[in-house]
Amino acid sequence: MHGHFYQPPRDDPWLEEVEAEPSAAPFHDWNSRIEQECYRAVVAARIPGAERRIAGIMNTLEYLSFDFGPTLLEWLEREAPETYGAVMAADRASRARLGHGNAIAMPYHHTILPLSSRRDKVTEIRWGIADFRRRFGREPEGMWLPETAVDHETLEVLAAEGIRFTVLAPHQVVTPPDRGMPGLYRTRDGRELAVFVYDGTLSSDVAFGSLTDNAELWASRMLEMAGDEQAPAVVSLATDGETFGHHRRFGEMGLAHVIQQLAETPVARIENFASILARYPPRQSVELVSPSSWSCPHGVERWRSDCGCRISHSNERVTQQRWRAPLRDAVNWLTAELHAVFDREGERHFKDQWGARDRYGKVLGAEPGESRAWVRSELREGFTEDAWVRAAELLELERNALRTLTSCAWFFDDIGGIEAVQVLRYAARAIELAGPQGPRLEQGLIERLAPAVSNEHALGTGKDIYLRQAKPQIPSEARIAAGFAAAREFAPTAAMSVAYALRPGANSSSLELIHLRTGRRTEFGVEVHLQGLDVETVVSSPTLAQPERLRLTHLPDRQRDALRLVLRARVIERWFSAEERGKLSRGEQPLDTIAHLALLRAVATLEADRSDPAITGALELLELYQSLGLFVPFDVQTRFYRSWKNDDANGRRLGGVARALGFTVAGSESAS
Repeated sequence: MHGHFYQPPRDDPWLEEVEAEPSAAPFHDWNSRIEQECYRAVVAARIPGAERRIAGIMNTLEYLSFDFGPTLLEWLEREAPETYGAVMAADRASRARLGHGNAIAMPYHHTILPLSSRRDKVTEIRWGIADFRRRFGREPEGMWLPETAVDHETLEVLAAEGIRFTVLAPHQVVTPPDRGMPGLYRTRDGRELAVFVYDGTLSSDVAFGSLTDNAELWASRMLEMAGDEQAPAVVSLATDGETFGHHRRFGEMGLAHVIQQLAETPVARIENFASILARYPPRQSVELVSPSSWSCPHGVERWRSDCGCRISHSNERVTQQRWRAPLRDAVNWLTAELHAVFDREGERHFKDQWGARDRYGKVLGAEPGESRAWVRSELREGFTEDAWVRAAELLELERNALRTLTSCAWFFDDIGGIEAVQVLRYAARAIELAGPQGPRLEQGLIERLAPAVSNEHALGTGKDIYLRQAKPQIPSEARIAAGFAAAREFAPTAAMSVAYALRPGANSSSLELIHLRTGRRTEFGVEVHLQGLDVETVVSSPTLAQPERLRLTHLPDRQRDALRLVLRARVIERWFSAEERGKLSRGEQPLDTIAHLALLRAVATLEADRSDPAITGALELLELYQSLGLFVPFDVQTRFYRSWKNDDANGRRLGGVARALGFTVAGSESAS
């Protein structure tokens, strides 16, 4: 049983962090949501026992062949280290049990390799191998191909890089090997590679049917498929790992139960592909269907044309995917241009620029110091500090160029989806790193995106989506500097950034940002002003055309969330009574309830007290209430209105409160 664990990359390409995704609510983002629903579940699956109790807890990855996308593992290592550690432990346990680890590698990015150049295929595969080697401490024996998309050249590169096997769907070979045994593929350059073909019907019934709800039926189906013959047989299935717990709630429990059922069966043995290959070398040759993939019957057209494959099949919602071709054309053109920039500039900096790109995979997940030292080792003799910084930026340019080819942008139904927007954000970052060529590259990109029309009329075209959603509206380093400065002033314990280090600037009102991957240093002047529950930060720098004014909502997530907590605490301290603060700290009443009572009290106070402190209290409590995402209470509006509407003498002073409460305020009152 094989699980392919992967999530589309979601990190901001400047911050190297995943920011809030409202569609994943109540979780911060989709990675966090799926980690809780699936990843932590599969490494600690509950085994059902008698009387609806738990009989035990199983790390199912000890018995499940698996691959994890390197970009997902990078996120897990940083944000969910306990889950990440359990993934590594499962591979070690399976090696002890079978002599071969359950984990197999994956190309670094989820790229449709048949649509990539040979040079990009080599880099993706080498980066995937390097990442696997660093994490699992061994050489990978097999490699999962994104979407199992394959052509002859892809298998040639796999074999040349020492990969012993891959896994394909039944329709991707002309004749699947007998009894599920490994098939032998001979490359055009004379190398050999084993190919395992999983059972399509069984895999579909696990992923989309009800087998995860019936472990006995699942186990019996696998045993029946092996037959009664004495000759060995391999029954294998493959599905998205997210099936277990995310797509299928409690699917990890079904998986644990079926593992238990099969483990108790004398005639069966739960293995992984590498352990089978060690005992049963391939004997039957297989002929490849090229190009092909598991999820598109039209080969690999899903990732470059309107072939008819889509997610939604509702008659009420018929979508077109004509946007796929211009998006592919735009990204292919851009990556070719970026490669040309890397080639020209890289030749001046590196001893071997393309070899350096292939070797960059060794340090992509390493500590910044190790990465910087490695870049120095790749440079020509006599390099300067500026040359080192630019060389590192060129490697980052290539990393972002390859990220733009992530398959998820084309898989779903619209160019306005978060996956396509993410790819365009990588394009924007790569264009920024291209230096003087950037304006020309951006113009060429948006011209090619213009024919890509969204299914959502309001979103417009790919050009509109790039300019409104992908390209930062505020220069990213200005946004980061503002977040650092505001947090330094009001929330000094806030986490800063995984992408940047902060140093004091030339004076007390400045700071220096240092990009950890490239070493690029930029100094910013900063002014921070507190305004109730908001912060205004003014950022200036020679790199900016003009000073940028940012509010709390503009700041990066980490700093914004920390500042909100601090500013809310200030309001609570000032305007909640001691008794209310005690109830809140003891959990006797929720914050929204106490905030409602405090706001009602503040509005009642305004009936007799129109002083500046009383008005400030009402306004700050209203800000607190609204920052919690709550509607203005009906009774608060009613009480305020009754004392405000006929008060000509003092009513004007309350114009700001009235507006915050949702009332129309005319003339001079609106300025209050």
